[in-house]
Amino acid sequence: METVALHTRLIPGQEEAYEAAHARIPDDLDAALRAAGVRSWRIWRSGLDLFHVVEVDDYAAMMEQMHGHPADIPWQKRMDEFLDAPLDYDSGRSDAKFVWELP
Repeated sequence: METVALHTRLIPGQEEAYEAAHARIPDDLDAALRAAGVRSWRIWRSGLDLFHVVEVDDYAAMMEQMHGHPADIPWQKRMDEFLDAPLDYDSGRSDAKFVWELP
């Protein structure tokens, strides 16, 4: 299992709409993420900055499986309304580097 940290940023004024969209994600998206190996996906917001922590069997494989998935296409289109940059499926990885944890 991998723990992956991601950072995204909201377009100013989209904070409440983004949070409302995540009050309950679509059932088919939930099922698709779980089938792709996602065990947990948590998001924190500080101002416009979003910090995601994803626990997943294989992050690159999950990204590949979700790219173009029928449940993810409308979700990503909706998220594009809120985010200042689209999700990068091509890299299949996070650029966040793990530094430290309290053992």
